[in-house]
Amino acid sequence: MMNIEMEPVQVDEKKRRQRSVAIAWAIVALIVLFFIVTLVQLGANVFNRPL
Repeated sequence: MMNIEMEPVQVDEKKRRQRSVAIAWAIVALIVLFFIVTLVQLGANVFNRPL
């Protein structure tokens, strides 16, 4: 089996893609964290409000 190296452009694109996915996951984690913190601060009565 031959060891075929990827072209530098392909390597850069792969690294850029991995970095973008990591940043996207970090943003999603922050959004979830802010949502949870907001619910905790509002307390359990947030769901018992009149509509």
